[in-house]
Amino acid sequence: MQLTDEQKQEVSQWIADGAKLSEVQQRLAEEFGIRLTYMEARFLVDDLKLVPQEKAEPEKAADAPGASDSALEESAPEPALGGVRISVDEIVRPGALISGRVTFSDGVKAEWSLDRSGRFGLMPEQEGYRPTQADLAEFRKALETALAKQGL
Repeated sequence: MQLTDEQKQEVSQWIADGAKLSEVQQRLAEEFGIRLTYMEARFLVDDLKLVPQEKAEPEKAADAPGASDSALEESAPEPALGGVRISVDEIVRPGALISGRVTFSDGVKAEWSLDRSGRFGLMPEQEGYRPTQADLAEFRKALETALAKQGL
């Protein structure tokens, strides 16, 4: 899919103005008649070397432990509900619709992913680790918030 130079400038301006990926996708359809899936819109933004700005509070991102544990984690961890922190990968793992990392209240870290079929995967760093029911409930709430921010 090729955009004209003017369309590329418009998309760049939308991102500079703080538009989320889902907003870019919607505006492409409304203003240019270009209908893209969320993933296609993401690839388009990546091809244009643009980074959508998430509206995060800088103090929380700077204070969050483990905010830069991985090169894949470009977004700040979500606010902890009771000790569970999640982050969403800027570069999604192969085969996943969305992926990221979680740190449970006991400090154990894990990678998580959600594939296109809706299957959820959790890969803890400690073999055999099982988070508490309370941590799983907090993780679910934080994940729902992160998915909503991603437009999913």
